[in-house]
Amino acid sequence: MSPQGLRTYDGIPFTGEAISYYANGQISKLATFQNGQRHGYLKQWFPSGVLGFYSLYQDGRLHGETKSWWGNGNLRSVRNYQQGKTEGYSQQWYATGELFKKLHYVQGSESGLQQAWRRNGKLFSNYEYVNGRIFGLKRSNMCVELEDEKVVTIN
Repeated sequence: MSPQGLRTYDGIPFTGEAISYYANGQISKLATFQNGQRHGYLKQWFPSGVLGFYSLYQDGRLHGETKSWWGNGNLRSVRNYQQGKTEGYSQQWYATGELFKKLHYVQGSESGLQQAWRRNGKLFSNYEYVNGRIFGLKRSNMCVELEDEKVVTIN
């Protein structure tokens, strides 16, 4: 790694595929680089060989869909990035497969409806972010709805 944070090989910014292995010979990580920066994919596996993480990079920043999995192979999370910032929906699941969180981001900040559930499927957290302000409570169910940033009573 250079002082500028670039991956180098013999002092030259690295372009190509880098592979790391576990002691048992199983691939642990595979990443692509262009001119010393992450560019392309990054994949990481559990020692068992199950894929644990996949992401895409563009010019050293996360860009595109990132996914992670539990050791049992179940999906753990999905998140989208645009030029290094979280964008759109982000979802997380419990290891048993039940939905845990569904969050929404705009340019790296929470925006819109944010929800989380307990393992039993009951809603745990239900709030909305509008212009950096929280409407609702982080560990409760919303008792109001928002319309044009105005509180509307639920009948």
